[in-house]
Amino acid sequence: MPQTAKSLDARIRTIKVLIVDDEHYSRKVIRTLLLAIGVKIIHEAANGNEGLDAICTYAPDIVIVDWQMPGLDGGEFVRCVRSPDVFPMPDVPIIMLTGHGERSRVIEAVRLGVHEFLLKPVSSSALQARIVAILANPRPMVRRGLYYGPEPRRTSSYKPEMDSGFSEMMIIN
Repeated sequence: MPQTAKSLDARIRTIKVLIVDDEHYSRKVIRTLLLAIGVKIIHEAANGNEGLDAICTYAPDIVIVDWQMPGLDGGEFVRCVRSPDVFPMPDVPIIMLTGHGERSRVIEAVRLGVHEFLLKPVSSSALQARIVAILANPRPMVRRGLYYGPEPRRTSSYKPEMDSGFSEMMIIN
């Protein structure tokens, strides 16, 4: 059953979001954007390892992770989470946030198993669109070879909001 805008707004007010970013200022900006779109329960982690612990502690509905962090970066973080035989919550939706919008980054993020991809600086409308996409159109998790993550979209249905000009997502076989 499709969710109405009103029910999505109500759902957004009840979700738990975890922000994983090594930069305090970036976490503060994302927190402010989340609050502006109605998210009320927000947790933060200052690095990838703290983020893994925070997933287990808070059981967030969505994780927003920065790609570039010292130590356990966003890519390795996603690899750890998307390990269903090892990590206790491998199905949590992940939004990858990065200042790098190159096609290769988007493709790698998809291969790692992220649900959504956002380019910094991010607007509240772009962030809200990605959260709504996760909530309104949940994709089942699939295992295909070494891949574990959300079932890939068909390329024609995905329209990333980025300046890189990349307008398709890869289908993983």
